[in-house]
Amino acid sequence: MSNELATILQNSPEILQTGLDEDTLAVAGGVNNGTKRISIRGKAFRKVVGGKEVATIEDNHMNVIIVKMAHTASRMFYSATYKEGVNSPPVCWSSDSRVPDAEVKIPQSKSCDSCQFNAIGSGQGGVGKACKLSWRAAVVLPNDPAGDIMQLVLPATSAFGDEENGSFPFRPYVQYLANRNVSAGRVITKMKFDPKSSTPKVLFSPVAAVPADDMPIVVRQGKSAIAEQLVKLTVHQPVDDKEQFEKPPVVQAQATPAPQVTPAPSVAQPQSDVAVEEPIVRNDAPAQAKPNNVSDILNKWASKT
Repeated sequence: MSNELATILQNSPEILQTGLDEDTLAVAGGVNNGTKRISIRGKAFRKVVGGKEVATIEDNHMNVIIVKMAHTASRMFYSATYKEGVNSPPVCWSSDSRVPDAEVKIPQSKSCDSCQFNAIGSGQGGVGKACKLSWRAAVVLPNDPAGDIMQLVLPATSAFGDEENGSFPFRPYVQYLANRNVSAGRVITKMKFDPKSSTPKVLFSPVAAVPADDMPIVVRQGKSAIAEQLVKLTVHQPVDDKEQFEKPPVVQAQATPAPQVTPAPSVAQPQSDVAVEEPIVRNDAPAQAKPNNVSDILNKWASKT
């Protein structure tokens, strides 16, 4: 950091509270190395900053306040085999999980519903789907609502499904709150790992109301440019990298009457995003769940970061 900027920030620290505007984000290429997110890799909540893990929650649960959510799920399809530490961009992606984004150079299909890589059995080893669905949200810690806004990217297993003993996958949880006239950002939400799942699967439940004094802070955080950016699907393509777009992967036609899908190339994905069949989204409200006991707000990151 230059001495001039350091002096400006020291004399006017309030400029850091405004967040980044759309023009700055667009020219800078989005929120980059400073991006903070919560990873669920290895069935543990981990704080990651700029791609590096800086803290791990020892418990299998943690509390957050949801300040912003993507309105729809998104999709990403990779043709390269996932390698730890290697950043390979996707071949095709969709911000609304309906049609490929306009920036996709070679769309794999005109619509996600008709895409061969959205078919069950197209995933690695013939399991699940090759094109991965996820849902993005921005959260803050209840004990520090004015602090870091962190990105939470949830795979399909954590985004869709049924209630389990008063806990829900993400979208059913938001539906559960909405059916009771409660906005998701008005409650402290408990995230916990499903102990019955062999892969990282997060369930959600309400534990307490956001204190009235914190509500203006939560609303302001949700309207910030950083929160807006964290819930968007942003794909940075390398300049003049043509090899991955020369020819789209091809899947052989399905045979009848017993369809057979040739597995797509291995999918590059984080450990938490496993190849599983996506559950059917249901709009009916789950049954009234029994309220959980209010858990203590986690304060571990404050001492570790």
